[in-house]
Amino acid sequence: MIKTCIFDLDGTLTDTLESITYSVNLTLKEMKLPAITMEQCRMFVGNGARVLMENAMKACGDTDLLRIEEAMQIYGRVFSENCTYRVRPYDGITETLMKLKEEGVHLAVLSNKPDGQAVDVVHTFFGKELFDYVQGQREGIPRKPDPAGVFLIMDRTGSKASECLYIGDSDVDMHTGKNAGMKTIGVSWGFRSRDVLTGAGADVIIDRPQELLSFTEEKKE
Repeated sequence: MIKTCIFDLDGTLTDTLESITYSVNLTLKEMKLPAITMEQCRMFVGNGARVLMENAMKACGDTDLLRIEEAMQIYGRVFSENCTYRVRPYDGITETLMKLKEEGVHLAVLSNKPDGQAVDVVHTFFGKELFDYVQGQREGIPRKPDPAGVFLIMDRTGSKASECLYIGDSDVDMHTGKNAGMKTIGVSWGFRSRDVLTGAGADVIIDRPQELLSFTEEKKE
């Protein structure tokens, strides 16, 4: 029986690519550096804000990351102001989440997005009651693919690994779920390709959010 579904946020529940690219480029503009493309940003996201900005700085020519601390300070401010800019839930996500909730499944978010912005996005687009637990990157908890955040959610929801599904759009997510010993479901509508998800060990790849319901229902029969 599935008790808990743990979701990544960016590229899984919400299309945030334009929002993140916008904030990165505002940061670079303030630093008088050239902009990156949305496709570059697509490949830079997933490992937290610092890795995102490190990759952006390297793309701008700062291969030694001499200005990374300046970039992080500016990005933190800019992204805090713009984290919901042109963000939207993927089609079918909200309805699927509501059905899972009706089934009695615990819903959680585990993201490498800074914790304050992760909570802001979830509460803005899904309200404060739908998810039982929302966690972004915060001090004291290693970022994904370290499974520490997953274990914390399991403890909060009283679930074993065999009673959980981990759902995400990236290799980082698949490794996170595997490191926690749970079944991983990759989503094809996010920031990474099916090949990347398969190569990272996804147990299943789904093309529509509604397909997730078959896995929870199957386990309840």
